Amino acid sequence: MNDTLNIGGREFQSRFILGSGKFSLEMTRLVIENGGVEMATLALRRAGAGGKENILDYIPKGVTLLPNTSGARDAREAVRIARLARELGCGDFIKIEVIPDTKYLLPDNGETIKATEILAKEGFIVMPYMHPDLIAARRMADAGAAAIMPLGAPIGSNKGLLTRDFIKILVGEIDLPIIVDAGIGRPSQACEAMELGVAAVMANTAVATAGDAGLMASAFKLAIEAGRRAWLAGPGRVLAYAAEASSPLTGFLED
Repeated sequence: MNDTLNIGGREFQSRFILGSGKFSLEMTRLVIENGGVEMATLALRRAGAGGKENILDYIPKGVTLLPNTSGARDAREAVRIARLARELGCGDFIKIEVIPDTKYLLPDNGETIKATEILAKEGFIVMPYMHPDLIAARRMADAGAAAIMPLGAPIGSNKGLLTRDFIKILVGEIDLPIIVDAGIGRPSQACEAMELGVAAVMANTAVATAGDAGLMASAFKLAIEAGRRAWLAGPGRVLAYAAEASSPLTGFLED
């Protein structure tokens, strides 16, 4: 199938985006390769120039870098981190994270909209992480976002699609790729998200905390591909109160 993911004018075959924040540097390459990943996030502190621990040395060539603004508490800090990432050679993709809340780690949609507008005007391909809210998503789209990244559940919780109904609204109303980010804990949950019509799924904790991270990455890859194909095929109807045999029960008796 010629079914590619287009973000900011760039095409991707894979719809599995890896969050790399919880992996050791040595594990990063293995997980990317096993998951067929073509885009991976990185925190700026792990991409410092000249340091011993530079994640850029462990990400395979050809993988698009998606720096995030982790640690930003408002739009001003997010913009500063994004500019630093570009100066370090991380490219024009940027994932906006504005999280002033240290207890629940929920994103500030208002400050995220502000940062999105500023950075989009500077030529960044902006992918804002947000609490799934239709009005905020529309404002992010108007501000120049290239994709919208609603959380499925709180960061690192592995609880799955707690915001399922709100994500369905975004899929139906926003004419941008919707990428579920945060909270996905199992490949089956990633598959379910794809069956809703989202464009991609990002996972980190679910893979990093697995007994075999490399094997789990490949499981996510397959689940995301299966969910996408199910969405393209069009799921069959659901009968509310009746049953219907999959083949005739008595027709053969009439011959």
